[in-house]
Amino acid sequence: MRWLRVSWRLLALGIVLMAIFPVYLLGWLVTRPWPATALRWRNFVFRSWSRAILGVLGVEVTVDGEPPAAPFYLVSNHLSYVDVVLLGSRLDAVFVAKSEVADWPVLGPVCRAIGTIFVDRTSRRDIPRVMERLQRTLAGGQGVVLFPEGTSTCGARVRPFRPPLLETAVRSGHPVSFVAISYRTPTGLESAHTAVCWWGGREFVGHLLNLLALPGFRASLAFGDEKFLEADRKRLAERLWQAVDHRFEPVVHLEEECA
Repeated sequence: MRWLRVSWRLLALGIVLMAIFPVYLLGWLVTRPWPATALRWRNFVFRSWSRAILGVLGVEVTVDGEPPAAPFYLVSNHLSYVDVVLLGSRLDAVFVAKSEVADWPVLGPVCRAIGTIFVDRTSRRDIPRVMERLQRTLAGGQGVVLFPEGTSTCGARVRPFRPPLLETAVRSGHPVSFVAISYRTPTGLESAHTAVCWWGGREFVGHLLNLLALPGFRASLAFGDEKFLEADRKRLAERLWQAVDHRFEPVVHLEEECA
């Protein structure tokens, strides 16, 4: 039963991907002369694709609070590659991701197609380029999603937020919204901290196959009502971290289980 579920889901994911790219490219070619229309088309396609993926995975999504309206600057804790699909199903946004993602199979082309802003986290020289892209994205009326922990975690706690990419919000005076993500698997099945969360250098393909074997799981989005604006990026990072940490429901309660 396990491998039967994995097989049909792989087939379904393949069909979704093969169907969505030609549709997206055709719409992009048609709407290219009108940037605003092209942007709406891209948002519609990505939102539809994300919801289709969640449906294939059997994800039950609960949302607490109201997602921000574009243009917005949103920060979130980071647990899994599923986070992007989850947020993409509810938001029209551009994501910031580490540069390695651009070369991943399947996910890399998808991320490039939806306008993901890639950042080389090993080079401080890349920060100005990314900040300029962030500013142009916000000025163009699009939302931006950032995972300031810098890496995905097992869900025992929210790691302190890194402040560099929050400098764009500080300089532009743009308030920053926040959301807390959490996952749960059905009782009696493997815990979400290993089945859904992707952390600790785990091999991607093996983790994905294990995820596809789950009959389903629950995902929660807790959007904050408050927006934060500070003149200092470190202070902004601290306040946002406190806000997300307060709303976060731990996926696993003992950090020792994440060894």
